[in-house]
Amino acid sequence: ELATFASFTMQAEESTAANLRDLLEVRPAGPELDVSRVEAPRSMAKTFVASAMSFGSLSPEAHQTITEAMNILGGRSNTGEGGEDREVYKPTLSGKEFGVPSLLNNKIKQVASGRFGVTAEYLAHADELEIKGAQGAKPGEGGQLPGHKVTELIARLRHAQPGMTLISPPPHHDIYSIEDLAQLIFDLKRVNPRAAIGVKLVSSCGIGTIAAGVAKAYADYIAIAGHAGGTGASPLSSIKHAGNPWELGLAEAQQVLIHNGLRGRVRLRTDGGLRTAKDILIAALLGADEFAFGTSVLVALGCDMARQCHLNTCPTGIATQKPELRAKFRGKPEHVVRYFDELAIDLQMWLAKLGLPSLAAATGRTDLLEQVRFDANLDLKPMLGAAAIARETGGDVRWMGGRNDRPDDRAAVDDVWVESGLAAYKAGMSYRVQTRITNEDRTLGARLSGEVALYKAANSLTAKPDFHFDLNGVAGQSFGAFAIEGMNLKLEGLANDFVGKGLCGGEIILRGQGRAARESNKHTILGNVALYGATGGTLFAAGRAGERFAVRNSGALTVVEGVGDHACEYMTGGTVIVLGATGINFGAGMTGGVAWVFDEDGKFLSRGRYHKGFLEPEVWDELEDLTLDELREVIELHAAKTGSTRAQWLLSKWDLYSRHFIRLKPRQQA
Repeated sequence: ELATFASFTMQAEESTAANLRDLLEVRPAGPELDVSRVEAPRSMAKTFVASAMSFGSLSPEAHQTITEAMNILGGRSNTGEGGEDREVYKPTLSGKEFGVPSLLNNKIKQVASGRFGVTAEYLAHADELEIKGAQGAKPGEGGQLPGHKVTELIARLRHAQPGMTLISPPPHHDIYSIEDLAQLIFDLKRVNPRAAIGVKLVSSCGIGTIAAGVAKAYADYIAIAGHAGGTGASPLSSIKHAGNPWELGLAEAQQVLIHNGLRGRVRLRTDGGLRTAKDILIAALLGADEFAFGTSVLVALGCDMARQCHLNTCPTGIATQKPELRAKFRGKPEHVVRYFDELAIDLQMWLAKLGLPSLAAATGRTDLLEQVRFDANLDLKPMLGAAAIARETGGDVRWMGGRNDRPDDRAAVDDVWVESGLAAYKAGMSYRVQTRITNEDRTLGARLSGEVALYKAANSLTAKPDFHFDLNGVAGQSFGAFAIEGMNLKLEGLANDFVGKGLCGGEIILRGQGRAARESNKHTILGNVALYGATGGTLFAAGRAGERFAVRNSGALTVVEGVGDHACEYMTGGTVIVLGATGINFGAGMTGGVAWVFDEDGKFLSRGRYHKGFLEPEVWDELEDLTLDELREVIELHAAKTGSTRAQWLLSKWDLYSRHFIRLKPRQQA
């Protein structure tokens, strides 16, 4: 078996230089050690990660096999973008003990720009939450799943429509600055304070500066993807000629983090074509604490590199959703476990030969790397400078083992809700809070939502909680983020950006004060990017919202009285009702759900404020009375819940004003 793996390694290490690491050799750190004095293989295997490959790009059988293998090994697997079946959160029987987590639960759950299936329950069941800022296969672009891969199952997990191409926006539309990223990291740490939060970046020029910003935004780890990555869904045009080698990105991030005294606060992980123990060793010497594998894991499961992933025609049943091809899948968890075990044994022998007692002892030791080949006149000295920078600055060269949490400067107002709210839920009682809040109070509702979602899943409960929060003042960012079914957040005042981010069943009611209440449609009472990635629930806002309203909404019902530019982008489900003016580019990329707009002055249609390539408008004389009756019922509900003067005005002369409503549905895409 060792001879077989040695043969694989020899074939994998090509004689001609194909990667930057092929130009390097490793010098011993000291006398050779007995293998028994070197870190055990299974201990090193805990640093191995199966890369983010979504349940959608891969077949369910392949995806679940990888998850089971990594849980058996003690490593980690990643959901990729695409959600996860909630069945894997249910406790399983193991011998006489009840409550052992399922082997099909991925320890790493990705939070991509599409937010497919990202709910409080999903987030609460993670050991790590990975924000997908970019990936090596297609830096600068979002994810894409072709329509022919979107089966009933995939559509259910992604809260989308079967057969429709699913697009993740190229950037995160809720991240336009390092402060926005810091807010998302804060949101995730509130909904699941046990999870480490990471950010996945692509290897590119300037990544060191970005990595420093990510560390200052209180991420716990940074994943750096090289250009050699691939995916089971990308068009070929997205994969070719994209990104830089991981060696360059990792080296730059390591050096900048050391120089700024940040390296000890975060873990560094690298990804992109890793295959052999020597690959891992060089990655460690350049600064990586952890190592992610994608293609090699698929090869271990039987992938024959047919390169037909995006066509849904994978002959080995790995990167396809077709039942007849999925039936050909022959991979087993033990195949992946054996690959990583052999890899770790080989790595242990490398460390012994070099006089290094552990993988951690190798991390950051660029002084042990020497360039021995100069193909194409490449000079890699700048890539090998981290150890020298560490000597000059006295900085850490590896993660020092702690969490990178924001210092607590004030108690969060909703921390006190958790214990008492959870106790009320367990007792089947209502829980009510009335308090004033300020814009320092961020992400209200998420902390309790995560704990209740975790408790419900662990105990297989279906009853929804009865939580009521009557609040007044100015809410900070991410008000009502990830609010679950049974949670009602009512605010009299104003709310900042990201209201209802990831809303997954809760109800949010916003009403202005003073003139903003008397003339509700003339005043903005909530900021940009509300309902980003919402999967369910309701938002009633008696006032206007900012830009990018309901981007990637896939299930929420909302009534608002005006929106800025780019509303309903990439929407795949839910209902949006706008009782006032909109900005431009309404509904770009929208493939599901329905939107209603009150076009009082006719400019929405006449000036083309909606995206004609994605939306098909229906005016009053094309609508059925029953459809308009349903619309009226929702507006009546909005008036009752918020006291909206705009809604009351519309209802006062419904027969006249209803003629100005336009219904927008997604066009059938070719």
